[in-house]
Amino acid sequence: MGALHEGHISLIRQAKKENSVVMASIFVNPTQFNNSEDFLHYPRTEAKDRDMLSEAGCDAVFIPDVSQMYPDNEKGHWNFGLLSSVLEGYYRPGHFDGVLTIVKKLFDLVRPTRAYFGEKDFQQLAHIRRLVQVEKMAVEIVSCPTLREPGGLAMSSRNRRLKPAEYAAALHISSVLFGMKKMKEELSPAELEIWGRKELEKISGLRMEYLEIVDPSTFAPLAEWEDAPNAIALTAVYAGEVRLIDNLMLSGY
Repeated sequence: MGALHEGHISLIRQAKKENSVVMASIFVNPTQFNNSEDFLHYPRTEAKDRDMLSEAGCDAVFIPDVSQMYPDNEKGHWNFGLLSSVLEGYYRPGHFDGVLTIVKKLFDLVRPTRAYFGEKDFQQLAHIRRLVQVEKMAVEIVSCPTLREPGGLAMSSRNRRLKPAEYAAALHISSVLFGMKKMKEELSPAELEIWGRKELEKISGLRMEYLEIVDPSTFAPLAEWEDAPNAIALTAVYAGEVRLIDNLMLSGY
């Protein structure tokens, strides 16, 4: 959605290594915002974005307007069960319908061989994989690791909206996640969730929306670590008025 940072550019660089032509899209998609104020304040830096893409070797950029992408003002609806109803699906109803609507429109227009998405929006990535499977699209979805700023904060376009004190508080989000990874062998999934929530609640200036540990394949909660081959912790936290999401894979057997 524009306001590009090094995390986005890392997708371009990986795509350049694996494909003959790389195209990027920039579109602040109105149908995936639950909060109209968030949409209005979402950073827009088109000129800088174009320069960053060009410097990274991107061959083309597609920057449509809303009337082009939504001539009928409608969005699709997909229900992928638990994946669509928990975490972001619960706290942002309709959000993933907006995401999948615009991604499907883009794929139908461009017909890419591969599409690259960052793992910071892990639940979004899972939805896009499911969309491609359900709609039988001939595109390979490539996931790319989350990039972090020097203090550990996951790179996000929203970070530039943080005031200095909010930024300092937001650094604790990743600290708690990495702390959970270290403590995994000592606590059950439920106990570790409680520990992480308490740690976030200690930080002045942060307001936690959720922190949960799930199976990354099904998004089902874990009673025991042995219930799934992997486990991931996902969280959404407000720093001031800015909503930030992050996640960390805790285990792999």
